[in-house]
Amino acid sequence: MTDSSASPLTSRTISSEGLTLAVWEGPDNGPPVVFVHGFPDTHVVWEPVIERLADRFHCIAYDVRGAGASDQPMARADYFSVHLVTDLVAVLDGFSPDAPVHVVGHDWGSVQAWDAVLSEPSDSRLSARIASFTSISGPCLDSVRAVARSSWAASWEHRRRALRQAARSWYVYAFQVPVLPEVILRRLSQRMLASLPDGSDHFAATLPADAAHGVNLYRANLRSRPRFPTGPRTSLPVQVIIALRDKFVTPYLARSANRFAADLTVVEIDAGHWVPYTHPDEVARRIDDFVTQVESRPS
Repeated sequence: MTDSSASPLTSRTISSEGLTLAVWEGPDNGPPVVFVHGFPDTHVVWEPVIERLADRFHCIAYDVRGAGASDQPMARADYFSVHLVTDLVAVLDGFSPDAPVHVVGHDWGSVQAWDAVLSEPSDSRLSARIASFTSISGPCLDSVRAVARSSWAASWEHRRRALRQAARSWYVYAFQVPVLPEVILRRLSQRMLASLPDGSDHFAATLPADAAHGVNLYRANLRSRPRFPTGPRTSLPVQVIIALRDKFVTPYLARSANRFAADLTVVEIDAGHWVPYTHPDEVARRIDDFVTQVESRPS
């Protein structure tokens, strides 16, 4: 587990839909950047990146509902994407009420941020409040089905790539089974944490509970999709960072972001799924370059 004693962040809590969310904030040294973690992480996965950016940006990270120090609702319906987007709005209200933020998401943090970005034109709570979006290892869920359908109707090479992504997503289907995934994840997480020396990994001590509650993300958000089968297509600046050795999201799927982003930048890093923690220098540099470039554009 990670020792966060050297972190540049201070913490406080906010309320969203009656839940308490734990939020960490760095010094107000520049444009605000909000970091959203994925499954089964906490905000800690972002700390190495934030340490490299805190002197130039106002870095904000939070434990999403069901994870870490934030409340952990039990009902599957509490994890619908609409509630996750509301949590992001609560963070914006509490930490950057007057300035648009640059959102950075990894894994499920990116998935839910895609919904926020695509909702931005029609959701008054988000209108003009997102300056840019950086997506890492978390595709727009609507593009997953769109890619599968179009690939099956295209060449064999496209079908092969779609099948490869489906094979990497085996756990998504396994998580739909009632009860059993929670039991297995809790036990595996407990064993893993017990075998880790201090400072050896980015998972929090709350991992067993986080993993069990996080299964609801998959159950709540994969049955009524797609929300945006043909649109909207955001005009916000979007950067997709592709981890070339990601075991869960193929580069083929990551590049499908062009279906939903008109202003798209794609960069590649030779890394695995947890690239924010394993390659923080490169991830921080990519975020820094992109946010700085967006900030320099004429308003």
